[in-house]
Amino acid sequence: MKFIENVEPKKYDQFVEHHPKSHFLQSYVWGQFSMKARNLVPYYVGLEDDHGELIATALLLKKELPFHYCYLYSPRGFVLDYNDDAILEQFTEEIKKFAKKMKAIFVKIDPDLIYHEETNDGSEVQPNDDAMIEKIKKLGFHHLGFTKNFETMQPRYTFRINLEQPWEVIQDHFSKTTKQRIKKAEDFLVEVQIGNENDLPTFYQLMVLTEARKDFISHDEAYYRTLYEMWNQKHSCKIFLGSINLDQLIQKQSTTIQQIEDELQPLQKEELSKSEKTKKNELEKRKNKLESDLVRYQELKKHYPNKLTLSAHFILEYGDKAWVLYAGNHNELSETYANYKTYQEHIHHYHEQAIKTYDQFGTIGDLREDNPLLGLHEFKKKFGGNYVEFTGEFDYILNRPLYFLFTKLVPFYRKIINKIAKRNLKNN
Repeated sequence: MKFIENVEPKKYDQFVEHHPKSHFLQSYVWGQFSMKARNLVPYYVGLEDDHGELIATALLLKKELPFHYCYLYSPRGFVLDYNDDAILEQFTEEIKKFAKKMKAIFVKIDPDLIYHEETNDGSEVQPNDDAMIEKIKKLGFHHLGFTKNFETMQPRYTFRINLEQPWEVIQDHFSKTTKQRIKKAEDFLVEVQIGNENDLPTFYQLMVLTEARKDFISHDEAYYRTLYEMWNQKHSCKIFLGSINLDQLIQKQSTTIQQIEDELQPLQKEELSKSEKTKKNELEKRKNKLESDLVRYQELKKHYPNKLTLSAHFILEYGDKAWVLYAGNHNELSETYANYKTYQEHIHHYHEQAIKTYDQFGTIGDLREDNPLLGLHEFKKKFGGNYVEFTGEFDYILNRPLYFLFTKLVPFYRKIINKIAKRNLKNN
């Protein structure tokens, strides 16, 4: 077997994209994007068999540190058959040699290896795979533990939907509440369309609103634009937009109010039966609510004369998989449940496009009721995917004193940076 320090781009992507362990975070484009948007240096390394065919690859992202040191991170890597011990051992040994040449303090991996998986109703698909963790540890890696929230570089938990099932089966796995809210969105005339680069500012505005509402920090507009443009040069990145036409909504609301007034007409008399009184009260209450909403819609139309985009989702495709990377929602008209309708439409879209795996890209393992992230988990769960837990992060430590220093100082530094970013977001 021969180690290749710089695999040719086409050959690299051909191998990764069609491998069972393929992941967009291991793609050639992600390396190029990380260099442009995050100032990381990508290395595309591989292992060839005796016939010159690739049998293992890894995108290694180099983060420069002071005094010419660095660390290497392989997001969702390596890409290889983890059941083939000879390949795994040889590739690990070659990566170690490569990292030493780079003066790397450590090499971090978080493979696309499932530790535990269960269906949406709690039925176990795969029991805890402790044997795989032990195998990787025996190669010299240090396992960073079973984190429960978003402490790691990539989420340890996600929901994945198998899109090879019939659409009726997929839809049937939606929760009862989800089906009701999708119907509600349709009653509000929510429309979902695939946008283009001109819709990136709208998407970004919704992300900013969501960040302020949920108290988290994501990226600036240039980050999303760069990712969208670079990804679409070789693969497919889509923005799904859930919107309402306020003119149509106002017209529908006015028509409904008129219908209620017509129903009330015969009840405008002094003597009414008990059932007639009940009906009259219910109609009047409904009419008052509709009239109040109508005033709100008319006020919104002054600011959004054409249409109002309420939900925008940013999705990457790679190979036969799709990941929902980012989702932003407006503060207005949450009662329309546009977010639910948008999710339904892009799940259906990827089912029609013969994508095999749909990944919600992140949830939690700490399901205590007081966890502020539980709402995110419960929302994603409603769409019926399998609950997947990955093995987590492993570090191969090459310089123990500096590794200790790095792991103590960096979390403190990141905490300060996040506080500053949150303060800036609130001030803006």
